[in-house]
Amino acid sequence: MKRLSAGLFLSFLVLNGCAQKTKAKPVKGPDNENTLLWKISGNGLEKPSYLFGTIHMLCKDDAGISENLKNSIINADEVYFEIDLDNMLEMLTVMSKMKMKGDTTLQDLLSKEDYEKVKNYFDGAGSMLPFSMLETYKPILAASLLEQSSLPCDKNTAMEQEIMEVAKKYKKKIKGLETMGYQAEVLDGIPYKMQAEQLVAYIDNANKGKDSSSTELSEMLQAYREQDLNKLEALMMKEEAGVAAYADILLFQRNRNWIEKLKEILPGHSLLIAVGAGHLPGEKGVLNLLRKAGFTVTPVENKVITTKEI
Repeated sequence: MKRLSAGLFLSFLVLNGCAQKTKAKPVKGPDNENTLLWKISGNGLEKPSYLFGTIHMLCKDDAGISENLKNSIINADEVYFEIDLDNMLEMLTVMSKMKMKGDTTLQDLLSKEDYEKVKNYFDGAGSMLPFSMLETYKPILAASLLEQSSLPCDKNTAMEQEIMEVAKKYKKKIKGLETMGYQAEVLDGIPYKMQAEQLVAYIDNANKGKDSSSTELSEMLQAYREQDLNKLEALMMKEEAGVAAYADILLFQRNRNWIEKLKEILPGHSLLIAVGAGHLPGEKGVLNLLRKAGFTVTPVENKVITTKEI
């Protein structure tokens, strides 16, 4: 599990919480081309729209905007993210929905030994939220905060943030495919006890000096840099098996919901839709579902040329 602050936080949690352990199916056909940017046309659309796969945490130096992505933002009537990142009121109020239901606390979910282990680890590591507050929140939130220092760089960002900057520069309206409140409620689909046990497992590995989570994160970041959706999907499939039973409500149902919304908002508009890259590939991914809905989805070159200042 990973982390991010403010409005992007919940989107990131949901993407990572959707990891499954099932037999990965390779993406076939045009999706074999490595790119994160896709053109949506056909099915009666007068103007094309574009779909981009984001990642919610990466090093600032890796967060480049290609010319084609920039142009898709400039030419868009509106920019859609998973959530409306421009809705500050919702961002300020959604944290209350991250609390566990029924006055449940982390202490209720763990043995005395495991609870003390988690508490001591947080007291030593520190985080943006005090442990006294975190223990009433869904454990997946606490686990995500432990990844704050996992990136091998001093400055990190999110692709959503980078896209937002361009969109704001060109005065584009920002909208969301779903609400942050909905995302917070979706996390209730993973039993709190399972979330708590995964938190303990993470800390056990950290205390033993195992760096498997950092390795997995590095592999996922590398797959993202390579814009390799096949590899990204395969890495997601390798995650904890316990979440597999909840993949439909956490990932696939959201994809289906988005397709229904896109059917309504695509006609008559040119949009940029930016969602977590993990939602794109696979039989139940957004790319395939768009095609099943009658749209033509084709890869667009997304080459980022970076230049260092001298």
